[in-house]
Amino acid sequence: MTIVFKVSDNVKQKMIKYYEPMKCEKTPPYAIFQVKDFDCVTTLYESGKVMFQGIGADIEASIWIEQERILNNRVINPNTEKKEKKVNQGGLIDANTIGSDEVGTGDFFGPIVVCASYVEKKQRDFLVNLGVRDSKKLTDKQIIDIAPTIIKNIPNKAIVLNNETYNQNYSESVNMNKIKAILHNKVLLGMIENSDYKYEKIVVDQFTPAKNYYGYLSEVKSKVTGITFMTKAEDQVLSVACSSIIARYYFLREMKKMSDEYKVIFPLGAGNNVDEIGVNLVKQYGEGILYKVSKLNFKNVDKIKELMRSSK
Repeated sequence: MTIVFKVSDNVKQKMIKYYEPMKCEKTPPYAIFQVKDFDCVTTLYESGKVMFQGIGADIEASIWIEQERILNNRVINPNTEKKEKKVNQGGLIDANTIGSDEVGTGDFFGPIVVCASYVEKKQRDFLVNLGVRDSKKLTDKQIIDIAPTIIKNIPNKAIVLNNETYNQNYSESVNMNKIKAILHNKVLLGMIENSDYKYEKIVVDQFTPAKNYYGYLSEVKSKVTGITFMTKAEDQVLSVACSSIIARYYFLREMKKMSDEYKVIFPLGAGNNVDEIGVNLVKQYGEGILYKVSKLNFKNVDKIKELMRSSK
């Protein structure tokens, strides 16, 4: 897998600082640095273009996509090496749809939440007037305000994958995209099995090409097919937008539970502030705490361990 996009100047500087201890001695032409990990090669070019290559490309890229969202309110839909044929997107917003989306994949702390919702076209005015749109374009307060109304009025199914279960399942053969595909399939199955929803389309906010998505589900007995995969689906399909908001709402709720339990405000994303909180948690509870509250495949784990060693 290859993921490429251009980063903003402030994120570019963060990347240079973050990867400084890991960069290779030799770099490709016009590159600022290159880092080779066991599952991903990361190359940042002088132009600001960054390239992630390997089975872990999705994980590595998601860290910086989330930084762009947090720091610059910028939504990035990176190009993949194999581009899907462009689907006919006309009129989908006026159709009865089941749509799914996920949150938490770019956050070191906290769960992954995947949600599917069913929206009829006659509910369009109600949802638009409520303020439904992509959750990344709403503040946390706005999400907390409107999500309960959406949950009450819109049929939905959500799965919260806690950190312990995520860490048990993640491996070299089970990467982030495979976990997401399995979770999307589960919530979609939950929506269409034993239901009378008169949907015209099933839409998933595209995070991987369709061929790869179904490949990740090759060992799953029951799978939902005939899916329309769309980039920026949460901006075009109300069911996906609802799912995005509901998933974010549950994610924020779980983060608050964690903060209340451990008496600390868990930061979002995967930046240096995350490492600082991680160090404090390890000092107080031991290294095993990371298994419970974080995603162990993130590079933050190595940085936290290094900070622990240097502080002794």
